[in-house]
Amino acid sequence: MKHTSARLVIVFGDQLNLDAALIRSLTAGDTVLMMEVAGESRHVPSHMQRTALFLSAMRHFAAKLVRRQVRVRYVALDDPENTGAFETEIARAVAALGPSQIVCTHPGEWRVVAMLERVCNSTGIPLSVLPDEHFITAPDEFAAWAKDRTSLTMEFFYREQRRKTGYLMDGSGKSAKPVGGDWNFDKENRLPFGKQGPLPRPRAPLRFKPDKTTRDVVAAIARTLPDLPGTIDSFAWPVTREQALAALDDFITHRLAKFGPFEDAMWTSQPTLYHSALSSSLNLKLLNPRECCERAIQMFRAGKAPLQSVEAFVRQIVGWREFIHGVYWLEGPTYADRNGLDQHGELPALYWTADTDMACMKACIGQVLDSGYGHHIQRLMVTGNFALISGVHPRAVSDWYLGMFVDGVDWVTLPNALGMVMHADRRGGAATGVTGLVGTKPYAASGKYIQRMSNYCTTCRYDPAERSGPLACPVTVFYWDFLIRTRKALAQNQRMAMILKNVDRMTPEARAQITASADRHRQALGIARVERGR
Repeated sequence: MKHTSARLVIVFGDQLNLDAALIRSLTAGDTVLMMEVAGESRHVPSHMQRTALFLSAMRHFAAKLVRRQVRVRYVALDDPENTGAFETEIARAVAALGPSQIVCTHPGEWRVVAMLERVCNSTGIPLSVLPDEHFITAPDEFAAWAKDRTSLTMEFFYREQRRKTGYLMDGSGKSAKPVGGDWNFDKENRLPFGKQGPLPRPRAPLRFKPDKTTRDVVAAIARTLPDLPGTIDSFAWPVTREQALAALDDFITHRLAKFGPFEDAMWTSQPTLYHSALSSSLNLKLLNPRECCERAIQMFRAGKAPLQSVEAFVRQIVGWREFIHGVYWLEGPTYADRNGLDQHGELPALYWTADTDMACMKACIGQVLDSGYGHHIQRLMVTGNFALISGVHPRAVSDWYLGMFVDGVDWVTLPNALGMVMHADRRGGAATGVTGLVGTKPYAASGKYIQRMSNYCTTCRYDPAERSGPLACPVTVFYWDFLIRTRKALAQNQRMAMILKNVDRMTPEARAQITASADRHRQALGIARVERGR
């Protein structure tokens, strides 16, 4: 193959940042390669709206590059010559263009890193990977912070982030103190709504009517990937930088002020409440985390949003989001295989249909099917909690989160689902096997938690206070069954000590009744029988 002096510059669908180092490095001879491939919607089943969002945003981004006189090789989903996979499309581009080098921004997934290495090894063309400047803390910085720590506590990392950025800090350097005297206001931010629900009703996020580019994407998906899960009719996500900025302004203006106190609350027919719904724009790089934090802090400084709400929003971005990104790259490609609680059940069919009598699951999964969205408490304490306590395999859960949410990217969903939701990332061994890497304890809860934080239970046939009998809430049944069957595995976790004492107080007959009821529910749901006492 005769090589040219030009580079093949790959831009993946979650790298749509016109200010990225990769885009700044473009020269006249370079060709940008962007690929819509069916394999990326099939390696885990991808929601129609997730697929449409990625592809529409990519096409809008490519159009901007073309207007800048950049040479773009764009492979559309329904292109007759499309081979359907990144690896073969890059090889096809290499054969056609003969580049001297392949260049990209660091991908957001170990699987894609391995694919690029295979392509370059097979073609003999060198690969140059530029750092992803989107993040505040690079993977090597996080690794340096994590080195020699016996546990990775997000709160300590978050404090370092605050000092580093100066966000919500008084003073500078080592003498700087958090504004308001406290690092976080979690204790003030766990309020449920009263019986009347959120008052006044929160303003729904901006909706963006699909333009011709998006409509063309939807038509291509219908022709090429008609069997994808979810529905497309309500699609209204931001697909351009301009729309993402408008969505940010909408949140900052209309919902930020009440975000903090009610960030853990849930309410029927209110899927967004006071949440930002900006994660998809952040993960596609249409928004920068710094500008999101700085806009929120401006509102606090102007007296238009309380500290507890602004701090909570900043913590989600520079604390939790950066922490999760660091953990993903620190732990390596084998992280996905962990199963710390040794759970092997199948994901119930209701996760694809919302066909269930459980009002909480019907509401939360139903809105995912309708829009590809659920806020963090719905993910952690409803859909995630149910998978954890019923015994589902953690990889089945993490794959569902990756494919079914519009913000799904592997570096985000894997540590959140595997670590925080499923408590599966315990490294093992006496020193490190007591707690998880991301979560220090399982976030398991009974139906009573859902009753306290939502109104789902008011219309449900099940009673969250009952753990046996025909009206017993399956969430409550599985919760107690989970504690019984993981009693030995969690015995040394100090944060579980008080909870596990409740199991120890049960009579053998009560435990047997719960486990029998759980097995009946598990059989009805198609979840494999679980091992007990490990």
